Amino acid sequence: MNPFYRQASFLLSASHIGQAPPDQGHEVAFVGRSNAGKSSALNAICDQKALARTSKTPGRTQLLNFFALDGERRLVDLPGYGYAKVAESVKRDWQNNMGEFLAQRGCLRGIILVMDIRNPLKPFDGQMLDWTGQQGLACHILLTKADKLRQKAAQAQAQRLQTQLQGHSAQPSVQPFSGLKKQGVEQVHALLDDWLGRDARAQDPGQTRTR
Repeated sequence: MNPFYRQASFLLSASHIGQAPPDQGHEVAFVGRSNAGKSSALNAICDQKALARTSKTPGRTQLLNFFALDGERRLVDLPGYGYAKVAESVKRDWQNNMGEFLAQRGCLRGIILVMDIRNPLKPFDGQMLDWTGQQGLACHILLTKADKLRQKAAQAQAQRLQTQLQGHSAQPSVQPFSGLKKQGVEQVHALLDDWLGRDARAQDPGQTRTR
């Protein structure tokens, strides 16, 4: 486990982009359907049990939640979409706030899109991929709950999705992931090191965004 991510700490929650930390440094945002295991994935990546809020009731992440890694680097847990049993007006507010954040946040270096490996690429996921491609954001797909499948089946599912998305404007990479088994955590750490500018061999993180 990379100790850099273990030091993650809650910074603040924002109901809209105007309450976000100053738009400087480097951020990576986690986004996905409300029942895809996004908060659990964040906890596993940071080797903490309760860094991000988890619940048996999907849709509990209703704010933009910022976690500091150091003075310049942050992870962001964005509101889940597509499932939560809340009022339509609340869903619209969540999605509008998320859209503004992704469109306007200049320090954003990439998106980690979380999908349940058993039911990947639902309509909202496809819309998010399309939007990410249009914005020129780097994108990586975590196929969570991989422990629910045999290893070969999980790898095959990831390969099928990678093939399906070949040529997509977002050019996403794909991997199986299990927060329960800590499967795939090191791969995510390597990706984050690149995007957050922690690897001297990586490209300038400011160049991962084309616009």
